[in-house]
Amino acid sequence: MPNENLSRDEAAARSTLLRVDSYDVELDLGDAADPTVAGFRSRSTITFDCAVAGASTFLDFIHGGVDAVVVNGKAYDPAETVSGSRIMLHNLVTGTNVVSVEGTALYSRSGEGMHRFTDPADGRTYLYTQYEPADSRRVFANFEQPDLKASFTFHVTAPAGWEVVSNSPETARTPVGGDLSRRDFAPTPRISTYITCVLAGPYFKAEDSWTVGLPGGDQLVVPLGAYCRASLAEHFDADAIFDTTKRGLEYFHELFAYPYPFGKYDQAFVPEYNLGAMENPGLVTFTEAYVFRTKATEAQYEARANTIMHEMAHMWFGDLVTMRWWDDLWLKESFADYMGALAVDEATDWTNSWVSFANRRKAWAYVQDQLPTTHPIVADIPNLEAAKQNFDGITYAKGASVLKQLVAYVGFDAFIDASRTYFARHAWGNTTLADLLEVLGSASGRDMSEWSRMWLQTAGVPVLSIDAETASDGTYGSVAVLQDAPDPVSGEQMPRPHRIRLGSYEFDADGWLVRTGSVEIDVAGRRTEVPELSGKPAPALLLPNDGDLTYAKIRFDPASLATLLEFLPRLRDPLARAICLSALWNSVRDGVLSARDYLRLVIRTAPSEPGAGVKQVLLDNARTAVERYAPEEIRDALREQLFTAVTDQLADAPAASDSQLILARAAAALGRHSTSHNELLRGLLSGSVSYPGLTVDSDLRWRLWQALAGTGSAGMEELKAELEADNTAAGRVGYTVAAAALPDPGVKAAAWAAAVNTADLSNELLSATIEGFNLGRHELLDAFIPRYFAALETVWSSRSIEIASRVVAGLYPSAQDLAPHMVPADHPVLQRSQEWLESNPAAPAALRRIILEAQDQLLRALRAQAAAR
Repeated sequence: MPNENLSRDEAAARSTLLRVDSYDVELDLGDAADPTVAGFRSRSTITFDCAVAGASTFLDFIHGGVDAVVVNGKAYDPAETVSGSRIMLHNLVTGTNVVSVEGTALYSRSGEGMHRFTDPADGRTYLYTQYEPADSRRVFANFEQPDLKASFTFHVTAPAGWEVVSNSPETARTPVGGDLSRRDFAPTPRISTYITCVLAGPYFKAEDSWTVGLPGGDQLVVPLGAYCRASLAEHFDADAIFDTTKRGLEYFHELFAYPYPFGKYDQAFVPEYNLGAMENPGLVTFTEAYVFRTKATEAQYEARANTIMHEMAHMWFGDLVTMRWWDDLWLKESFADYMGALAVDEATDWTNSWVSFANRRKAWAYVQDQLPTTHPIVADIPNLEAAKQNFDGITYAKGASVLKQLVAYVGFDAFIDASRTYFARHAWGNTTLADLLEVLGSASGRDMSEWSRMWLQTAGVPVLSIDAETASDGTYGSVAVLQDAPDPVSGEQMPRPHRIRLGSYEFDADGWLVRTGSVEIDVAGRRTEVPELSGKPAPALLLPNDGDLTYAKIRFDPASLATLLEFLPRLRDPLARAICLSALWNSVRDGVLSARDYLRLVIRTAPSEPGAGVKQVLLDNARTAVERYAPEEIRDALREQLFTAVTDQLADAPAASDSQLILARAAAALGRHSTSHNELLRGLLSGSVSYPGLTVDSDLRWRLWQALAGTGSAGMEELKAELEADNTAAGRVGYTVAAAALPDPGVKAAAWAAAVNTADLSNELLSATIEGFNLGRHELLDAFIPRYFAALETVWSSRSIEIASRVVAGLYPSAQDLAPHMVPADHPVLQRSQEWLESNPAAPAALRRIILEAQDQLLRALRAQAAAR
């Protein structure tokens, strides 16, 4: 409906007019297990103050029908007060107003609002809510904006045997007939609508508690709960989850000097989740991909710990103190991303948290920040559609990277002192950038306005490079750090302040490349001289941004680049190695380093890479380099080089190691585009080929079947037989990818129709269908290109933003080749994209953003192909 997209101005006007006191919300989920029942009864009673007598405003409710609207005791005809997703409220009084809305809310299969999932393993029904940024209005009528905080009291009717959980503890349970009961929950503290939550279903529950002493001798006891689907209970390592949780609570309790403020701490791992997790206070929800039903690597366990810590940091950054509007989304997400990595590093047994951050999160930020739709960390968010799309690499990973740089700039103690003041001053309230800068300035004694202007209110990735003159005796005559920082919009140079370390690395007696010295400097402007290095011997490697203190792409001097291309496996420090690998990957994406040279580096480096996460990223990047950035005429040869290297390394990998599992997964991924090792893939499935310690579990089996299906080396009957053996949620996803991957025109047409022309697929099965569809050669997929552009507006207007975004981004024809002598910008898909953009200037900004980003990613790939010829 057109009025779902609440604007910033409308929200500001409403917050000026109102102060919300409380919500009393009743939800009847008694019929949820019946798939023919589309919705559930929702009743919301809201108590609020109005500043102006006779004023009008509106409630938000995306519904399946409104039956009753009562304002201050007077009933209104819904036909006259309900307009789309808004319920108009007129003739409000000064002081206290009470509004009650009763209607039908709809169950969701998109992960928005009240998501309903039926477990194929046992037929049981599971419910959970997911609201960020504005989907609580799909469950109950409310004022859907973050600065109208209130206390929420939930009452939920559901089957008596179900677990029913909300933000606050249950206070009463009453039978209401049949096998149903009503659960009443305690009022929450003042929180925003988007972090309220309800979980209901036959979930498995594990329990524990955490206790800490408080000043004065009191104790804070925090009950802990962990939930997953019953069919996953045998795989649920709740003890490990509780261990990480307790370490995090202990760490943040001491660091923030503000006790955990929300009573209990439940964590639920739920199916078909759109996010990694969501910080609902007292009831954090996670993707159940973190319940490892098959073998997982240490990198996967570390990633789960990072997510647990990230969401826990939100209890303070985001839940206790919340941004006023989505412009300042970074006030919670950037801080939580930084704090998550910090807590894993300091409070758990994982020692390479900042390596993982540099390897994955920061790499995400660099990609996002080079798109034409990049934006400042403090973004301009005019409406809710824009807010939905700004949960991106800028808000999360660039923001966290800049905070890491800020800590180096002001000092860790000042940063934490500022955070403590921020919580104490603004608890239960809403803030803006100015509030944070004030406490940072006071704690550090620095004027933060210029730092904010340069880092938070600009966009784009600075590039730092080395300009060095070397004398005949091998010493430096001069060294300078050059900064190239063009503004993405104006093109004008906007050099930023950086605190960086230049690391000098030499070979030791055993042939390892080790740090032999470092210089820490402040970089300002386009050129910064480094007199400390003049007259010093030029090292084998001079590493800009050693320690990963700042946010910038780096370029190596020629001698250092030559050292890395030949000897990178000998670089001993894991963080330095991750920084170098990230820089080299950026060079591939920028067309500076060829896919061929990068592939040689990966084949030489991967066998000795000890970090599972780094090895995984290396192999993923190598495959992307082959499939996207290599010219078509050499792609097959490069793919076979990589495939052979992976299978050879798999044969030599230590038994039962993470490396062995990662290589097996990489072989399956490469097999989607090549039949050269089908005998190996088939052998692993049948058991005729085996490696000591490698278990071909359900996850790996589906990866292998998807590879065989994608090349036409497996049939539908085989896939159905595998599904019968693994009739689970994950098995259904694996089957859907494989079935849509079959290289048959009829299969592709059916997958396209299911994704584009119907709304029958859940969010997860939609993505699986799109993934399988995209596994196909040009002769199968090119016919869908005009159909894609013709369908865009219909898809966007007829689906929720979550589902529409998946379809539009997922089906963009991004796998393209540059013909000989063709200019990249002249590629037909780029031309079609541009024509659509020019012909649809009034299309929703969120839709245009997806097309602009996909177009730019394709142009980058084609330019890299051209540069490699």
